[in-house]
Parts: sequence; C-alpha cells; structure tokens
Amino acid sequence: MPCSRSVDFFENQFRQQVAGRDFALNPFESAVLPHLRGSVLDFGCGLGNLAIRAARGGHPTLALDGSSTAVEHVEHVARDERLPLRAKRVDLRCYREEHAFDSVVSIGLLMFFDCPTAHRQVEYLKSIVRPGGIAAINVLTESTTFMDMFSPEGHCLFGKGELVRLFAGWQIVLNEESSFPAPRDTTKEFSTVVARHPLRSGPDA
Repeated sequence: MPCSRSVDFFENQFRQQVAGRDFALNPFESAVLPHLRGSVLDFGCGLGNLAIRAARGGHPTLALDGSSTAVEHVEHVARDERLPLRAKRVDLRCYREEHAFDSVVSIGLLMFFDCPTAHRQVEYLKSIVRPGGIAAINVLTESTTFMDMFSPEGHCLFGKGELVRLFAGWQIVLNEESSFPAPRDTTKEFSTVVARHPLRSGPDA
C-alpha cells in the first residue's frame, strides 16, 4: 500500500465521500471510460467509481486498492448489484496479477510511490495488457505545487512528456496535460495517457 501519510489522506477522503454519497466520476475517469474494452483491471481504484461503471457496462472487472474503506465500498456495491466485479485490498507497490487484461487502468496512483517503484509498476502494467488492449494511466507531473497528500518517505512527480515516452511503440489514443487549482494558491498538474498495445502475441488469461 502507499506510505502511511498517503493512505491516511485518502482513507479520510473516502470516508467523507461515502458519507456524502459522492460517487461522481472525476474528469480523468470520464475521459478513460469510453476507451475501456473487454476485461478491466483498475489498479488503484479508489472508491471504484470507474470500476463500478465498467462492471455495469458488462466488463468483468478487478478493482485493487490499498484503502479498506474503498475496497469495502466496492465489494458492497458489487454484491448488491450482482456485478461482474471483484475488489481486493493489496500493496500496490509490489502487487502482481497472474492474468492479462484487455484494459488496464491506473488513475491518480503511481505518483504516491518512489520513482523507481512507479516506473517499475508502469512496466508491469504494460506487460499485462493483451495485444490490441489499452493501458490508461494518469499521474501528477513535476509542475505540481500541492504536496499535502504525499508521504515524506517518497513520491514521484513525472516529468513533462515522460508518461507518453514510456509508451514508445504503442499507439497513443489520448495524451492530455491538465491543471487544476488546489488549496493555498497551489496547483495540481496532471498527465493522462491512453495507449493501445501493439497487435502481437502476449500473455493469456
């Protein structure tokens, strides 16, 4: 799981969202949703808003997160609605899934790891996308000045254009840079990439 300060930050946020029934897709989830196909892995699902929408659309979905509040919420919705959706609480810094997926998503997660771990997990996520499938990744970039949610033990702000360069050889379907205001006149600067795996042999489920 991400380091303690980051986990605590999001546990508190998720509890507030569940209490307020705030389950709207964020802008990045909305941008990624139309690109999903087949089986879906949501790596760092948060409250599972995207995973739930994917499962409601008939996509078999595995949702992973380090937050017990998040995973319990996803499990509750999946059970009540009988969705093709599983959720697990795992340490996302080192988690490995044996199966490949048609769509692998990681939104707003990797920047909470130290940079070697973040880059290693990008490569891992790429490795479990089936040929012709997509990877959708969203991270904060180095122009970000809002740092409250980061643990002092380590984080990783990606360089400008770095994320798309990590998908060299893939078809870039979406490449967006975006900026949002944050408390105390700070900003959050994001990079979002959706890339399609080249059509060649790869791991089977």
